Amino acid sequence: MHRPSPIETRLAAELAETRPDLVDRYAAELPGARAAVLTRLWRGLAHEPLPWVARRVRGARSLALWLADGRALHGPRADPYATDAYVTAVRLDGEVYDDPARLTTDLGWPHSAGFAAELGHSVASLALSRANSGFPRKDPEERSTGVLPAGGPGNDWEWEQRVVDGHPFHPNCRSRPGFSVAEQLAYGPEHRPVVRLETVPVAAGDCLLTGDWPDELRDGDRLLIPVHPWQRAHVLKSGSAGPWRDAHPLMSLRTLAVGDGTHVKTALSARLTSSVRDISAYSVGAAVTLSSFAADLADRTDGLLHVTRTPGAVTAGSPDLAALLRESPQTYAAPGERVLPVAALATTALPESPSWLAGFTRLALTVGLRLLDLGVALEAHGQNLLVVLSETGAPLRLVYRDLADVRLSPARLRRHGITPPDLTGRLVTDDETTLRRKLFGSLVAGALAGTAGSGPALATALEAAARHLPATPDLTALLEGPLPTKALTLMRLSPEVPGDQWTALPNPLAALR
Repeated sequence: MHRPSPIETRLAAELAETRPDLVDRYAAELPGARAAVLTRLWRGLAHEPLPWVARRVRGARSLALWLADGRALHGPRADPYATDAYVTAVRLDGEVYDDPARLTTDLGWPHSAGFAAELGHSVASLALSRANSGFPRKDPEERSTGVLPAGGPGNDWEWEQRVVDGHPFHPNCRSRPGFSVAEQLAYGPEHRPVVRLETVPVAAGDCLLTGDWPDELRDGDRLLIPVHPWQRAHVLKSGSAGPWRDAHPLMSLRTLAVGDGTHVKTALSARLTSSVRDISAYSVGAAVTLSSFAADLADRTDGLLHVTRTPGAVTAGSPDLAALLRESPQTYAAPGERVLPVAALATTALPESPSWLAGFTRLALTVGLRLLDLGVALEAHGQNLLVVLSETGAPLRLVYRDLADVRLSPARLRRHGITPPDLTGRLVTDDETTLRRKLFGSLVAGALAGTAGSGPALATALEAAARHLPATPDLTALLEGPLPTKALTLMRLSPEVPGDQWTALPNPLAALR
């Protein structure tokens, strides 16, 4: 019998005080949440360059990991592109584990204790998210239609709230340390709350401002910086603040739609998934220049891509107090069209249609590879990349938002006669491997794999799309080489290593050759 983790027990006790009506549903969702997180963890153990794994022996349906300390870990064969929770238990030296947090603790690797705590949060918060979700699982009959359900959400933020499970491949898909049950219910987009944003006044002379700042967010010679209520309560504990506007949280939780076509990205000094979500002065300084450049470059995609503009960004000398204003992707939808994050496609029937998935894959790769050839590698994962759908659900165009982690190649840009923007730092690189990792890891191993849901489905879509793509060295690398993706488990087990770490997944097309 499963032994509830301390985090599961703590959240249950908080839930009994906050929302007793959810206690039974939360308990019922815990086994599925453990399997979902364990599946994501097993993907990392099976495919990442973990120094504590000596060798891997792959069978037709099984996988054995021989550890450096002599122990053996057994589980099912790992499809790195699968999104179903197919790993319900694994065996470590014969003992059965269905809890990813307990498994990680008993592996005893460096930083296992901290990572195990994050996994425990991920399981408990995922169970809470599923217990309070107002969205039913996909209807089996709906799967066969391959069309967008009628009467779907009308507002862009409503689509974002349908993404209940978070990142499809990250073990920390719902990890929110530092958030109580009440705070998760109040701020998590999948719980469908309305969040009351506040503003903190700061003398304009003490701020770094790029772009324009609206009159609504000015008070004489002071700038009013929007702040998230969690940030206000836990980080910005002193100083004055005033109520501003009601807003709807988007997938990233700290970015919210305020109802007039504006999205506000707030600083949130909490670790969500992997990273602390504050906003650096570097990001504020680059935001408007990068936004203008990328929006202009999108014009070279023959109308297939729009980039949401950032009219203004500000920081008060601290990553804890900063904000960016951004256009809503809905700006780029004509009457009758719908815009939804690629991550939300899994909540519809559309990916069940191979022809639809092939068409969407062709659109996404056409845009992504075209921008890469020009000199911009998008981080086009399921949160940043959105698709514009016709009334019948046909993929028409793409919208991209949040440019904070793209990469620019001055050499590639100049090769096409494009003057690079006046930017320096981590955004700028001519390294071919870095550029391809950025796009392939986010778009193919991330957004497209998460939409396809399995290696075979992804391979079929890639093969169909590739026939219509221009032959370039980047396309050859994508189709013939291993597929790069972030080593998400390794990164959490080696926090002393700065920056991203990577692994190479087997190319899904290999099975078709």
